[in-house]
Amino acid sequence: MVDLPAPVAHHIERVLRLSAGDAVTLFDGRGSEFSARLLRSGKTLQADISGEARPQRESPLSVTLMQCLAASDKMDWIVQKAVELGVARVQPVVSRRAVVKLAGERAQRRVEHWQQIAVSACEQCGRNVVPEVTPLLTLPQALAGASGQRFVLHPEGGIPLKSAGLRADEALTVLIGPEGGFDDDELAVARAAGFRPLTLGPRVLRTETAGAAVLAALNTVIGDF
Repeated sequence: MVDLPAPVAHHIERVLRLSAGDAVTLFDGRGSEFSARLLRSGKTLQADISGEARPQRESPLSVTLMQCLAASDKMDWIVQKAVELGVARVQPVVSRRAVVKLAGERAQRRVEHWQQIAVSACEQCGRNVVPEVTPLLTLPQALAGASGQRFVLHPEGGIPLKSAGLRADEALTVLIGPEGGFDDDELAVARAAGFRPLTLGPRVLRTETAGAAVLAALNTVIGDF
């Protein structure tokens, strides 16, 4: 028997419209799912767990979406859709032309908010491993910490995704620019850090479209689509 945290209880009762006696499936964010039945003890909603399973719903790819900051509601959408499309990690990045400026406690609160968006997206799409939304970094910091196959999405002069020599057995990092795009110096620094320009065609995608598009394309080419 476990007491359910207030946000979980609220989601179950107010969103899913379930109540004591109903069957539910809970997950721990690390790969396990639990069959349970709801109980109520006073004001506390509880779960009587009857079984555990570890179904595999993760993408075979390990993709870090390195996303430059976008306006708040757009960033929420980016995180949500990236999780639904199987991203392993979301790295928010500060760049020169970013519309949003975050630092200190405000930045920490936004990261915590995006992490909760990731949890909610897992609840919706059935993932039982919650991707990490990492602390906000400057572009040079983020580039220095990247490893594996590295790409920066760019509509001009980039490698077509189908010709990029992608490998499913090596981690990928994809860098997405802000609403105003990267300046030339930032692109040069990214290239010096081993990021190859990648294109999804001649059309310029909005920053909130680009991440979802590249994740879907990657899963189509070398993932589980």
